[in-house]
Amino acid sequence: MILQTIENVPAVDVADRTGWMASPEGMCRGDVCVPAPGALRNDGTIDIRVAAARLGMPLLHDGEHGVWALGPATATGRALSTAVAADPELIDRGGNPFRLSTLHGRKVLLVAWSSY
Repeated sequence: MILQTIENVPAVDVADRTGWMASPEGMCRGDVCVPAPGALRNDGTIDIRVAAARLGMPLLHDGEHGVWALGPATATGRALSTAVAADPELIDRGGNPFRLSTLHGRKVLLVAWSSY
């Protein structure tokens, strides 16, 4: 969702663009509701900073162009803090230890299987 300002954004616009409906109880989309006290203002607008924080939506500002960008919500309400993957030590088919970091810069396909 691209915004010119994060002040006085009508709740109906937020619902149309993100699917999250504001209510006094919080922000809801379908059967999922997240408590968001302070997100819905008395004048029917949304405090985007509060809603973004509660829903785990990244909120970015481009001061040069005067726009704000609101990213998608996460299922848990928390966003990733980094895009760095873990470097687990795995065992290869020969029984030798192997680290994913040895493949840095190459595409990797991980196949996992479980009997349960």
